[in-house]
Amino acid sequence: MNDSELYALSARLGAALKRDNTFITCAESCTGGWVAKTITDVSGSAGWFERGFVTYGNQAKIDLLGVQPRTLEQHGEVSDPVVLEMVSGALHAAFADYAVAISGIAGPDGGTIEKPVGTVWFGFAAADGEPFSQLMHFEGTRETVRRQAVHFALTTLLAHSERSSLTAANRRLTDLLQSPGS
Repeated sequence: MNDSELYALSARLGAALKRDNTFITCAESCTGGWVAKTITDVSGSAGWFERGFVTYGNQAKIDLLGVQPRTLEQHGEVSDPVVLEMVSGALHAAFADYAVAISGIAGPDGGTIEKPVGTVWFGFAAADGEPFSQLMHFEGTRETVRRQAVHFALTTLLAHSERSSLTAANRRLTDLLQSPGS
């Protein structure tokens, strides 16, 4: 995927968020702010994006997102428990409706047998739901791994926001049908 595809995804995500009057935030490690950059490439993005967090180092994860030092020590920064704490912290700190957190090993160095280059953990959260995580393994250069991570984050956020919008619309319709005089 290229920059124009990422822009198109961001524009669709922005339209869905704006329609529902909702905001998104992101907590990024290996992508270094690329998700936030892609979102803010879209004109009018201040209507659905106020802030993001680039927490490349562990201390930043602790200070800005409230990740527990013990979680980092026990699991390492590229792990399910860490991205779940990152996404929850970002959602809380930004007062947003949706959040994504990304932590991975983009390479070319830093990989291990257990966590090879291309290992990326994602955390997703909505203010009205439980956070969830997803592990992905991407192939390619450092830039390719990071680009794929941005694409996956935007695609997943878009799917989740569209699903939430449909659920909200169904709730409103049900409320209308059940109200007296309808």
